[in-house]
Amino acid sequence: MNSLISPRLSRTLCAAAAALVVAPLTVPTAGAAPAAATNPAPTWSGLDTREWARPVPAPGAAAETVPLDPSLSLPQAGRAVRQVYGTLDQHGRPAISGSAVFLPHGAAPEGGWPVIAWAHGTTGLGDDCAPSTQPRSERDAEYLGHWLDRGYAVVASDYVGLGTPGLLSYLNGPATGQAIVDSVIAARSAGLPLSPTWALVGQSQGAGAALNTAVRATELGAPAGLDYRGVVATGAPANIEHIFQWGAPGFPPVQLPTGLNVYAMYILAGFRDQHPELDINGYLTPAGREMVDAAETLCYAAMREKVGGFQISQALSRPLQEIPDVFGHLRRYMGTPATGYDRPVFLGQGLLDLDVPAPSALSLAAEMTLNRQPLELRVYPDRDHSGTVYAATPDATAFLARVMG
Repeated sequence: MNSLISPRLSRTLCAAAAALVVAPLTVPTAGAAPAAATNPAPTWSGLDTREWARPVPAPGAAAETVPLDPSLSLPQAGRAVRQVYGTLDQHGRPAISGSAVFLPHGAAPEGGWPVIAWAHGTTGLGDDCAPSTQPRSERDAEYLGHWLDRGYAVVASDYVGLGTPGLLSYLNGPATGQAIVDSVIAARSAGLPLSPTWALVGQSQGAGAALNTAVRATELGAPAGLDYRGVVATGAPANIEHIFQWGAPGFPPVQLPTGLNVYAMYILAGFRDQHPELDINGYLTPAGREMVDAAETLCYAAMREKVGGFQISQALSRPLQEIPDVFGHLRRYMGTPATGYDRPVFLGQGLLDLDVPAPSALSLAAEMTLNRQPLELRVYPDRDHSGTVYAATPDATAFLARVMG
């Protein structure tokens, strides 16, 4: 599939991204109803995985599969299970992850249901934030139901560290990619009626996870017989490391929306865990240390309430540029690939998105086009972060019908 962006537009997008990258961040967020500050207590479906004393299965091997509690299922699912499976964590060590698997109503077609691996957005880093233990948001429930109605099974990884030992490595592309591929392998290994044909769909944090998975999907899945076909990513947090590396006392010199500061605290918590040798605590103010510590346990709504008007610039006592090779570390940790895609990519972006401002994804689109990647870009001028999910659904549905057929 050829890119829908011309080389001239690619150069324009690069320039626009550089010029606009700070501008959207100065606009206060509005229009979202306040969320409850605490998540409900997690529902473990009889499989509490916060501690794990048993042997860790090999990557892609299912440790246990149980029926998902009915309160956590979806109306469009004929069957739903919670699964624990083996994978590798951000340090390359054997680990477990949880997932939920939803199957459509009715008998599976010959060869099994084609699979969508759903990469979820930001829920938080604490164990209570694991999506397979909480009701789906109204948006996500509707979105996943849409795919079930169209005959796709949905395999939804929690990612390593959410509801399992260790810390979720927020925005860590390699670790998340491993966990997502292993979730699909494990679901099939447990005997669920799933086709080897699969695709990735992700939003926000999950869009970055899906794109990172996409460049690894064929290599990681082929030994298990998987047939990877493509990726849908909306609201992708790309190229954030280019700005994050300049974090310092007083920078950024503008008031960021609360959501962006929450994401920044989650990034610092994950980056600190990934690189203990860098002494990230030595770059934090006392208030910053408190916020980053809280980020390790608080789910998104509670973390948003705690952060309030606190800014990332107030969290830092020293410039991050004092860390040797800080950009390289950040790039390897959370960078979104601009090359290496061997299957089609659908990238959807709303221009009113203040959670992941448009220059993030548009700069990635420009890079991908210059690198002749198989990109289909769709821009939704009047849509924000969540609104883009709905607006992109018809385009994404047509895209997946083509690549999965």
